[in-house]
Amino acid sequence: MTSPIRTERHGDVLVIVSDSPPVNALGAAVRQGLEAGVKEGVADASITAMVIRCDGRTFFAGADITEFGKPMQEPGLPTVIDMIEAADKPVVAAIHGTALGGGCEVALGCHYRIAVPSAKIGTPEVKLGLLPGAGGTQRIPRIAGVKLALEMTAKGDPISASRAKDAGLIDRLAGEDSLEADAIAFAREVASNRPLPRASEKNVTPDPEAVEAFRKENARRFRGFDAPAANIACVEKAASGASFADGIAFERAEFMKLMMGVQSAAQRHIFFAERQAAKIDDVPADTPLRPIKKVGVIGAGTMGGGISMNFLSAGIPVTIVEMQQDALDRGTGVIRKNYEATAAKGRIKPEAVEAAMGALTPTLSLDDLADCDLVIEAVYENMDVKKELFGKLDTIVKKGAILASNTSYLNVDEIAASTGRPEDVVGMHFFSPANVMKLLEVVRGEKTAKDVLATVMALAKKIRKVAVVAGVCHGFIGNRMLAPRQIEAMKLLMEGATPEQVDKVHVAFGMPMGPFQMSDLAGVDIGWHRDPTRIESIRDALAAEKRWGQKTQAGFYDYDERRNPSPSPRVAEIIEEFRQKSGAPAPREISDEEIVERTLYPMVNEGALILEEGKAQRASDIDVVWIYGYGWPVYRGGPMFWAGTEGLPKIVAGLEKHGCAVARSLKDAAASGGRLK
Repeated sequence: MTSPIRTERHGDVLVIVSDSPPVNALGAAVRQGLEAGVKEGVADASITAMVIRCDGRTFFAGADITEFGKPMQEPGLPTVIDMIEAADKPVVAAIHGTALGGGCEVALGCHYRIAVPSAKIGTPEVKLGLLPGAGGTQRIPRIAGVKLALEMTAKGDPISASRAKDAGLIDRLAGEDSLEADAIAFAREVASNRPLPRASEKNVTPDPEAVEAFRKENARRFRGFDAPAANIACVEKAASGASFADGIAFERAEFMKLMMGVQSAAQRHIFFAERQAAKIDDVPADTPLRPIKKVGVIGAGTMGGGISMNFLSAGIPVTIVEMQQDALDRGTGVIRKNYEATAAKGRIKPEAVEAAMGALTPTLSLDDLADCDLVIEAVYENMDVKKELFGKLDTIVKKGAILASNTSYLNVDEIAASTGRPEDVVGMHFFSPANVMKLLEVVRGEKTAKDVLATVMALAKKIRKVAVVAGVCHGFIGNRMLAPRQIEAMKLLMEGATPEQVDKVHVAFGMPMGPFQMSDLAGVDIGWHRDPTRIESIRDALAAEKRWGQKTQAGFYDYDERRNPSPSPRVAEIIEEFRQKSGAPAPREISDEEIVERTLYPMVNEGALILEEGKAQRASDIDVVWIYGYGWPVYRGGPMFWAGTEGLPKIVAGLEKHGCAVARSLKDAAASGGRLK
């Protein structure tokens, strides 16, 4: 087998080149090649310096994640990096693209670093529940100081080459098109420098105040996660005056604890699940795509405006339609305001605001959608309204265009049947706010064409969404699983729990908010029948008193002018009144454990039913939906992965204890010691 590493002589400089597409991951063959290349340069008396660079689109972009959990093939990455640093001739890292994770650590092991201005450098391991395990937590603070080391390791976001240069992580910037030549010239320039600058030999300036301040500033962001705390502890160790060897030993111990823990397994599961979700079992990867050069959006409200922004930000022109001029003006005004707010934060340039708004065409006429390649409706969630609209679109929009519904519950097949081209109809369920939330449920109708499905999945990637295919059923994947949670949460109120107790359990579990907080945020009146004399549930009773949630400063909670919640005495009265009218038993003490069993276990059960019915392709797709659409804590890996860590027999027993009919596949998996797939 040909090695992914080759060496090239440029006079007295040896260039060690990695060519291991797509991202030059530091797998065993690459590590072995690097070791051999450096040994070659050290042994050759005619070589005065070495350069390590990569072919393709990037420098080493990290470890080979597929090797995680498998027996390590020698040499390990720490060994290779230590060998590079110990070389008695200068080694220069020539960086383009991204130097991430292990790639960043390789660069830090080199004596010098040169990068093109567009390059980025970082240690994102924390996002997989890990830490840089090849000396990164010890070398970064020795080169760039404690503050930047904390930011890079515990947050995991890469930094620009210019910022890295200012911090000392990069020694020099190269021309975008002359990296190799500039790196070789740099190597010759430093060839006689002695002693060689080795990160492991530098001292760290202690800064305990910076460490403590960082912990406090990020306490909310890091809540529930193990890896950020471990990264902080490793940097703190480096700053404590510990020797490099002691720091490395501490880093290795922390790395192994994380690697063997549930959280990293969960985060790695989601890493792979997100990529797997893009694959559709019966749609070939080379399916020709329909060109999408112009998009139409019907509805300029919160959802329609957010959907439009996704395409505008990707450089795709949008025609947005409303029924009334004031609604249209209001909607386009919000879009501009959102873009201007983003520009004010420095996330986009001011000219990008005008470019996006210039690509937006507001109109009151559906006829202006005639030449669109994709039309997405974001109108009122009513089947009759949507069927009437799709019937009109069928006569207006050009043949071959994709007609999509943003419905969150309704039957896409029934909507498609109102057209003469059901094969062109698909569900595109965005999550609110649509310009922020990453999830897109792509609902595949019975007659949806394969090229339509492939086109929408590819388009989702272009507009930076994580897309998951769902089959047609009420609520699809996410909202269908949400329903049993909400039902059980309401039952718990009748039996003695309070809204704040139920919500507290969910927040402690890692959710951004509980069922009743979510209801207040979305609006208690959503889907309400609007008859204040018809009280059939606690929600009806709240809605009848205009306790519609945060928007009326009263829902399951009372809210002050800043929308800060507090327990509501009136809600407690309403619950008790409803309990007495319905003849329910007296309230009882309900444990937090029961709340978990009653609200989260039924979600797993519903997920199993979704899989049995073929409404989701795989269990990991369900996990992706809940991670990116509902804020399920990523360190728990999604509801289906979490069920495995909780124990399927325990899930089944809990469901049966509370009288829930258990899905056949869930029972079978629990009995066989298997898992939901």
